[in-house]
Amino acid sequence: MAFDTEFLSTNIQVPTLNNLEDAFLLEGSEVIDYTHFSVALSSKTKFAIWVAWNIDGRNLKRIPRKGVGFFEDTRIPSESQAGNQLYKSNPLDRGHLARRVDLNWGDYDEAKKANSDSFVFTNIAPQMDSFNQSGKGGVWGKLENSLYDQIDMDRSRVSIIGGCIFHEDDRLYRGYKIPTEFYKTVLYEENGALKTKSFILTQDLTRLSFLDLEAFKTYEVAPAEIETKCNFTFDEAIHQVNEFDLNSIIPTERKPLIHTEDIKW
Repeated sequence: MAFDTEFLSTNIQVPTLNNLEDAFLLEGSEVIDYTHFSVALSSKTKFAIWVAWNIDGRNLKRIPRKGVGFFEDTRIPSESQAGNQLYKSNPLDRGHLARRVDLNWGDYDEAKKANSDSFVFTNIAPQMDSFNQSGKGGVWGKLENSLYDQIDMDRSRVSIIGGCIFHEDDRLYRGYKIPTEFYKTVLYEENGALKTKSFILTQDLTRLSFLDLEAFKTYEVAPAEIETKCNFTFDEAIHQVNEFDLNSIIPTERKPLIHTEDIKW
């Protein structure tokens, strides 16, 4: 099963693209389905506009990563997805957008299929190896774990929408724009009430050396800010429960999240 809009008690639809001309259409639809997640792929950047996935925390399985390789989606022309040609002989890692371990739930065969599907290039974006492998991601790589550690969620279920953010001045490398911002919107329920938090992982481009992405920082933002940057619209249910959007709070200055304890779930 792909991203389940009824995974939580509140029905959550995937984002609505404001410009369908930017999307790769598979059999007439911008939604491309995999096991436990779905993707909208940009025809312009060749990376995901959004990835939406479900996590069933009670049914996670330990599936080894060893022996599973990255692959192109055979339903999509190679020229429409950023494949291995981007990552050869350089310090770029193939970074998962929907985390592999998030997807590995259900019965063993289902979890194993989700594990394999997570390596499809439509779920991958370039990250510097020093960031992706050494833990320099800080709070970003611990968002989901932090939620499980701090909140007694209804049925231990989480839905997440995440992806790349691109700008006009992003660097080109081998014909691809390299994203220097990523976003996640995390949805969960506590005592029957839907809650949501949105985050951007960003970097000051004025301090950016070519392909040097070590200075990643994470900020909490309003879903509306992500919408503006990504040219899509979230389900209205997300806006109705987000404290920033409800109060029209978009800070002019804000501090990065340094520790997971800084997040007030």
